[in-house]
Amino acid sequence: MSSAGEVRAAVGAMAGLDPWALVQPDQVHRDIYLSEDIFALEMERLWARAWLFVGHDSQVPEPGDVWATNLAGQPVLMLRGHDGAVRVLHNRCAHKGAALRPEGASHAGQTLRCPYHAWSYRLDGTLLAAPQKDGLAGTAFESSRAAQGLTPYGEVAVHRGFVFARARRDGPGFEASMGELMAALDLLADRSPQGRLKMAGGVLRTAFDANWKIYLENINDAFHPISAHASVTASADSVWRGAQGAGDGARSAQATPPLALRQLLPFGSGYDFFKAMGARVLPHGHSLLGTHHSIHTGYADLGAYGEALRQAHGEARTAQVLAFAPQNVVFYPSMALKGAPPVMRVLRPLSAGRTVLEAWAFQPEGAPPEVLRSALLYNRQVFSPMSMVAHDDLHLFEGLQRSLAARGNPWVSLHRGAVRGPDGELQEALPRDVDGLDEALLRNQYRAWAEGMAEGMGQGAGAAEAAAC
Repeated sequence: MSSAGEVRAAVGAMAGLDPWALVQPDQVHRDIYLSEDIFALEMERLWARAWLFVGHDSQVPEPGDVWATNLAGQPVLMLRGHDGAVRVLHNRCAHKGAALRPEGASHAGQTLRCPYHAWSYRLDGTLLAAPQKDGLAGTAFESSRAAQGLTPYGEVAVHRGFVFARARRDGPGFEASMGELMAALDLLADRSPQGRLKMAGGVLRTAFDANWKIYLENINDAFHPISAHASVTASADSVWRGAQGAGDGARSAQATPPLALRQLLPFGSGYDFFKAMGARVLPHGHSLLGTHHSIHTGYADLGAYGEALRQAHGEARTAQVLAFAPQNVVFYPSMALKGAPPVMRVLRPLSAGRTVLEAWAFQPEGAPPEVLRSALLYNRQVFSPMSMVAHDDLHLFEGLQRSLAARGNPWVSLHRGAVRGPDGELQEALPRDVDGLDEALLRNQYRAWAEGMAEGMGQGAGAAEAAAC
């Protein structure tokens, strides 16, 4: 993570950076993946102004519950106060800067207490007590920033339990930024008859040596599964064919493969399948891949669960909820969501060439345990670094990061679907629908990147320091 001084140094060194020189309509320059200076600017200009996923309020169900994590290089606390509100504060004691809570889940009780010098804070971040406070009498302490307590992490928004925050307030508001994606959160939450999700089953966390944008591109890339994951589908198909022909009457009588294979076999669907799945390109870098169908369509035998949803939401809404099985919904720049199985990925960038991926699962409250088991199985099979699918991807991502530095062509092509008009201009209005193989989804991410980097310019070292506090 970058210190305030490092961010200021990067801002000074790159003050004249024109992001549009690096992002052209149908190609991007390799420096946006490789440069540490550009990475520092991304954290200050783009990520600090974006609505980033912090956590889910089910992770802090009771007053005093805390979830400690990292946002754009900044250690933060998501905690529930005595008033029931969820807040996001910098995980930094106002005294000497020590971390108040370790990463992950914990319970603070009535107050937050620093382990270094025992300064304590109310759950809203205000300073409660400092030992030997009479030693501060007659000093300028009362007018100092330390006396104000813990620093809030900018602005917080909570929707259907999903907690988002942004460090700086000079970008679009939450609802304006999310737009159509608000409906995606609603559809996922309504997979619960009670309309509530619970984060469950822990997290699969993977660190890999590649830029965060390489991973985010891949989430919207429906072209690669056929080639990159050919061995996965071949192995799954071989297992299923072997089971069917093994002479075991119980196995050979099955009408469909078991869930583990149903989750893997569709990766080998042909180009026509992935093209026809459809996609929707949205403002601010957001997108939805799989507007017509996806590899997840038709997993579940709903039984009584489907009836519980109809009783809770009615026929029409239940039909919408169950039809929501996209390949990926991208909440640019930090999160990607699925509907069935109910899983989510979160990106935590560490440097230009180092990223942490988190894979989470949800249990819709009131849904049978099979829903969570399906989500956890999918995460293990596809997002675990030990899985065949993730092994393919991580190998390619890390190879890309290394080979992008090779001499020669410095540009990365995003030309698929980028048809220019008679005037030679590329017109890509938002929002709009495209086929599942159109690289418009990727071009949209980089247009948002350039816009965010440009709009974040000119804020001065104060903004950079605030983002790094």
